[in-house]
Amino acid sequence: MSYELAIAEFLAIMLGAVRTGAWMIICPPFNSRLIPGPVKALLSVGLALPMAPYLRDTVPTLTTRDLIASAALQVFIGAGLGFLTALLFAALQAAGDLLDLFGGFTLAMAYDPWSLSQSSIFGRFYNLVALTLLFASDGHQLILRGFLQSFRTLPLNTTFSMETFSRLLVKGIGEMFVAALQIAGPLIAVLFLADVALGLLNRVAPALNAFQLGFPIKIFLVVSLSGLAFAMLPAVLDSLVERAVTVVVRLSGG
Repeated sequence: MSYELAIAEFLAIMLGAVRTGAWMIICPPFNSRLIPGPVKALLSVGLALPMAPYLRDTVPTLTTRDLIASAALQVFIGAGLGFLTALLFAALQAAGDLLDLFGGFTLAMAYDPWSLSQSSIFGRFYNLVALTLLFASDGHQLILRGFLQSFRTLPLNTTFSMETFSRLLVKGIGEMFVAALQIAGPLIAVLFLADVALGLLNRVAPALNAFQLGFPIKIFLVVSLSGLAFAMLPAVLDSLVERAVTVVVRLSGG
């Protein structure tokens, strides 16, 4: 039994899978280490299948040099799109790290299997809550749709503008810090006022040694008032998803 294989469609699917695989390695929530590598590879091929009609006319010639250059170009495009998306979602991790820093939770650093790095309590907790909300609100489908749009606007023989990429990168870094401050700002202000109150109390009654009570008081405030920050997460996450999709579409020229 013999089979006929359309070379153009096959190359389009494989090169599209290379771009998708590079994107999934970096872009949350698909960059999680809990998703096995073979599953990511099959998912990359599955996502590239419906995009083959848009890519078959831009398949490179069947030479080793052109195929390697096209594969490297797809890795670059996928990594760039994924990095900009991950940069915006890093605001949640940064907000949790700020709360850990000002609240005294940095003493409880632990290994985070999601990011393969040392992370403290609220940093990991914010990531888990954000991932749960992302899948519960179908935000991951919007992220996928924004990425798949790049196959129409950026075929296999083109790439995005480096000037646009640098501009969006700088803007994304600023938005990341702004979003982190929006999430953790109210609690940071409360902790700052607590430090001011402890300083005044120490000046009034030095014998009490009020700063020894600073760590338990701030930890109690963070734990008791953390619900204020959690209530902001759905709205902030929706804004981050919208910005991530907008950034990907702008970078791909859509």
